[in-house]
Amino acid sequence: MNNILIVDDDANIRELMSFFLQNDGFDVIEAENGEEALSVLERTDINLVILDIMMPLMDGWDLCKEIRSRDPHILLLMVTAKGESGHRVKGFQLGTDDYLAKPFDPVELVLRVKALLKRSRISFSKVIQLGGILLNLDTYKVVRGDEEQALPLKEFELLFKLASHPGQIFTRELLITQIWGMDYEGDDRTVDVHIKRLRERFAADKKHFHIETARGLGYRLVVNSG
Repeated sequence: MNNILIVDDDANIRELMSFFLQNDGFDVIEAENGEEALSVLERTDINLVILDIMMPLMDGWDLCKEIRSRDPHILLLMVTAKGESGHRVKGFQLGTDDYLAKPFDPVELVLRVKALLKRSRISFSKVIQLGGILLNLDTYKVVRGDEEQALPLKEFELLFKLASHPGQIFTRELLITQIWGMDYEGDDRTVDVHIKRLRERFAADKKHFHIETARGLGYRLVVNSG
């Protein structure tokens, strides 16, 4: 069973979210501010947090940073004011996994939650399938049928990271940190160069997947249907 924590100072919004999530089988816990949310996280196993930005005592930005410092794997869905694109950018930079703009459709909220949880399950796999291609983390090989292809290490790690979270936007800064490490002294152009190489290398596989540029944010891998 997946436990969802809703953090919002508006009791009506918490009630609305809880109603639809519980109807879909999720266990829901509510908190009205960031401090209360951290207390819940200390004593309860939470899979995903839905957090508002504007809250008393501790706002969504500080809560997001604090959660990320404690647990890099917990899923974060940030709720923003409609049209606040700057909030979306800042949220991704702080490590949120997805965002939803107010006013929102409760059905879409449930679908976003399900999609994030599905991505999370994929991210723990050591073998990822992209159409007719397999990425094997144990061997660091790309497999097409009976053929194996070895990629340069950083290219493979970058592709596997994006494929582990299909549809999720990764900023250049986050990719540098997770692939090249905190001590890397180069700039984020390194990511652009490696993405260009991957696009060229897998140009013939566009029917299966492609790497999309999220303008002003970073990159995401999109799995193509059909």
